[in-house]
Amino acid sequence: MDELIVGRPVLLVIDMQQDGYLPTEASGIPHMPGFEGRVARTIELVDACRAASVPVVFFQEVHRRDLVDFGRELDGTEGVHCLEGQPGTQLVAELLPRDGDYFIPKRRYSCFFGTDLEILLRGLRAETLLLTGGLTDVCVHYTFADAHQRDYYVRVIEDCVGGSTVARHEASLDAMAYLQSRARCTSEDVKVALKQVALA
Repeated sequence: MDELIVGRPVLLVIDMQQDGYLPTEASGIPHMPGFEGRVARTIELVDACRAASVPVVFFQEVHRRDLVDFGRELDGTEGVHCLEGQPGTQLVAELLPRDGDYFIPKRRYSCFFGTDLEILLRGLRAETLLLTGGLTDVCVHYTFADAHQRDYYVRVIEDCVGGSTVARHEASLDAMAYLQSRARCTSEDVKVALKQVALA
């Protein structure tokens, strides 16, 4: 399929949380540089989707303070992160759901795992999922793989996602492109495609 957007698109804004502004020692999660720029581009993209009547779904990773729902998540590089009530766990102030948007909290990496995303997407009759947020090599990648296996067209907006490192970011983008040939795109690509969707 050559089209960037096939059928009905939905924008997923994955874990754009305040801890992206913090150093790893404070947030518990490493982030590659450039979070501020990714936030700015995502804001523009969210506005473009709203203007084109494309549904926007915001996700927030959040864990209970007694750590009971982390599971194996702390076995690797990441430290304790995204605890309920911590300022860094809150969504970026400029990327909060508005009337007409959707919000889904999650306990694990994939936006599908243990959430009602699948029910929501069915109701929205979604066919193409547009992914922004972080981390490219964790929550974005796992969400992409789960969406791909559910037969969605999935586009990862590479200038609106960030990895734990640049190398992992690039490796994950390459792995996602292996699964779908049109997987990688830019926010400008999507804005152009949204204008065509609005005219259709």
